[in-house]
Amino acid sequence: MVKILKNIRVVEMGTYITGPAASMHLADLGADVIKVERPGQGDPFRAFKGGLYSPHYQTYNRNKRSIALDTKQPDDLATFHDLIASADVFIQNFRPGVAEKLGAGEEDLRKINPTLIYCAISGFGKSGPYRDRPAYDTVAQAASGYLRLLTPPTNPRVIGPAIADAVTGQYAAMGILAALVERGVSGKGRRLDISMLEAMAHFNLDSFTHHYSAGEVMGPLSRPVVSQSYTFECSDGKWVAIHMSSPAKFWEGFLSATGQEALKEDPRFAERLERIKHQDEMIEILTPIFKAETRDTWCARFEAAEVPHSPAYDADEALEDPQAKHLRIAVTSEHAEMGSFTTVRPPYSFDDTPEYEVLPPPTLDEHGDEIRAELNSARKAS
Repeated sequence: MVKILKNIRVVEMGTYITGPAASMHLADLGADVIKVERPGQGDPFRAFKGGLYSPHYQTYNRNKRSIALDTKQPDDLATFHDLIASADVFIQNFRPGVAEKLGAGEEDLRKINPTLIYCAISGFGKSGPYRDRPAYDTVAQAASGYLRLLTPPTNPRVIGPAIADAVTGQYAAMGILAALVERGVSGKGRRLDISMLEAMAHFNLDSFTHHYSAGEVMGPLSRPVVSQSYTFECSDGKWVAIHMSSPAKFWEGFLSATGQEALKEDPRFAERLERIKHQDEMIEILTPIFKAETRDTWCARFEAAEVPHSPAYDADEALEDPQAKHLRIAVTSEHAEMGSFTTVRPPYSFDDTPEYEVLPPPTLDEHGDEIRAELNSARKAS
């Protein structure tokens, strides 16, 4: 793939997910991302599951280089400042005020590099009554109204992946790219502030639009009911998902595939709006029917009837699917010390060329000497 951002250097002083995710997206596009970490410990996510190379850390730190710097030490601070002088983008996701204590506040870095794109990611924003509150994924989901859309109506509990963290990182990367485009014309640097609350509120746009336009407060079943989405367990203990939306042909194909044409005559299911009202009854009728056949059998029937469907895969199955294998979504590379690393490649292709080459996540300070040598060389050349 064309390395679209090959001439862009990003210095990331991030921890956990939001900051590292933002820089990972830029790294996937070819940017030279240098991750600045604490000596001896590194990003706290490193140690989440033994050692300093946990799966949590690996997820958001591919395609990067690592240097360990203690910016409270004069020599390391000088190296950090040299990095900033060479950078196009700086990313941090500390609580407001912390970056300044580390010598990484915008005012200090702007003196070194006036055209820097400075990205500050926070939980609740740089001002306001919640400015200093600690925020993690679940907190941001809850504050934005999104968590209630995921919480099961019965036996309520937090479920699902770290959506708020990942989404905030994507929005941050988008904002950085916009600032880089503008800088290419104006030559001006920008400060980009993005909070997890603001990112998740925007991600939850559909819910707020329904509230303000129709006075409807959406719940966890609101969209699945309207879109006529279902998931059923099959005889082999595996699951299948169906999304019929509004076209009548999908409903008719579904009835044909399941042998339930008689439901056409049932007033509860004859029309789409009635099916929406009576989805619970439909699920009750269909649940034992799906348990009579295997998932593969149901998928073959739905494919023949052109019903939108998919096996509801677990992670150990999804990328073994024929289409996923055709697209080569899973890619593997080798780390000299840590061994084989398999991940999901970037989802875009430029000029019909996907990116199959991935740099494994770095060990702590793996590139410290290399980066220092580059900075020394640049200093001598200037």
